[in-house]
Amino acid sequence: MKHVVSVSIGSSRRDHRVEMELLGERVCIERRGTDGDLGRAAQLIRELDGKVDAIGLGGMDLYIFAGGRRYVLRDAQKLARIARKTPVVDGSGLKNSLERWVVRHLCETQQVTLTGRRVLMVAAVDRFGMAEELVARGADVTFGDLIFTLGVPIPLHSLTTLDWLARFLAPVVTKLPFKMLYPTGEKQHESVPRYERFFREVEIIAGDFHFIRRYMPQQLDGKGIITNTVTESDVELLRSRGVSFLVTTTPNLGGRSFGTNVIEAVLVAISGRSPETLTPGDYLNLLNQLQFLPRIERFRAKESLRELPAQQSTWVPQRS
Repeated sequence: MKHVVSVSIGSSRRDHRVEMELLGERVCIERRGTDGDLGRAAQLIRELDGKVDAIGLGGMDLYIFAGGRRYVLRDAQKLARIARKTPVVDGSGLKNSLERWVVRHLCETQQVTLTGRRVLMVAAVDRFGMAEELVARGADVTFGDLIFTLGVPIPLHSLTTLDWLARFLAPVVTKLPFKMLYPTGEKQHESVPRYERFFREVEIIAGDFHFIRRYMPQQLDGKGIITNTVTESDVELLRSRGVSFLVTTTPNLGGRSFGTNVIEAVLVAISGRSPETLTPGDYLNLLNQLQFLPRIERFRAKESLRELPAQQSTWVPQRS
């Protein structure tokens, strides 16, 4: 049996374990949170190295992207280098392939209309594939990288501007402690509504869920969410806030949508190849074989999402 573990610096309250059969092989998928403790994450990676088939680096990015350039985050790089035998991935391979495809899929199947729609992308540098495809599909996108990452309430309105800023800021920002840039540990459960006007001015909110959850206002009536990992309680929270529809770029596996780092680790494990040899096309081919589809849930009848049934995986994974 293949075994994949996501070592996350996020909250352990979001831990999950599921077993399923993929392409004829049994796979155990786990997510283990360390509540923001980098030392504990490092120790866990040491313990797992050579004993599991792939490790996902959760709750933090190894790379961020802008304008065709890749920048390495120092804290994440230190953790990734601990493993000597088992491949470590952060999900960036899928963010540039799967998430780009998901946006295209939503438009081409006419399930979500993006042309002319106002979209808030809470952070683009960590999901550049999604950001580029939103723009390519005609959305009027506000990029919140300065707002939600650095606490500077200045919206960006073009990928060109984001690229220009990244050239100057990324060399400094990537060396900062990751806790300064992103909610970790118990902060992932805290909600401190801020920057309400940026949420209020748009129709769709896209990007990392922890940024969305931490800062979203009490009411999101009629708005759509395109994001990544959510638990059952997260889904109920969005429903209670009046959200119209939810799309997660990864499927529902045993009651939750795992992060892209988990799914990338699964693909690496079942392919039997090193991450360096897998291209975006390889990832998409594997996803197609697995029949992984985005999770789509409609909470309110709005024009943003057609009256179509929610798309889920064609199999029901077993809990263990």
